Amino acid sequence: MTAGIVPSGTSLSPVSQGAEISVSRVFDAPRELVYRAFVDPDQFCQWFGPAGFSVPCETVQSDVRPDGFQRFVLVNDADPSQRSPVEVALSEVVEDELLVAHADIGEMADGRTARIRLRLEFLDQASGTTRLELRQGPSHHEMCRDPQAVWESSFTRLDSLLRRSLS
Repeated sequence: MTAGIVPSGTSLSPVSQGAEISVSRVFDAPRELVYRAFVDPDQFCQWFGPAGFSVPCETVQSDVRPDGFQRFVLVNDADPSQRSPVEVALSEVVEDELLVAHADIGEMADGRTARIRLRLEFLDQASGTTRLELRQGPSHHEMCRDPQAVWESSFTRLDSLLRRSLS
């Protein structure tokens, strides 16, 4: 995907360094399936990560409940020695509807761990589709210059997984 081109069904808010981003995306699948893809380790590892990165299935651990967690490692496909551990602490969980968390992501160039807040709402839409409302902040440009493109790259792979699940 070319940066700046956004598929239909997606709207992205402008982002400035340190600001919160907002992504709204419609998936052609029922809400329960979209939610499952986020919380089921076997599905999550098949789609999550920007282009050029993957999540080895053996690194994904999930305990999806309030005060639960999700842990995984992002691996650079071109250089598998570049690995970024991600630790997600869940604060709110409403099955098939809501995930609220903060995520500690790897080490940045200065040795710090980046912390972001995440809110994902899964909303029923017409004809059995699901609208995902995602908020993430603050944006850490030293880790990721274009967080919307990162999510869109992952969502393209998620679309493929959902299509296979519905076949």
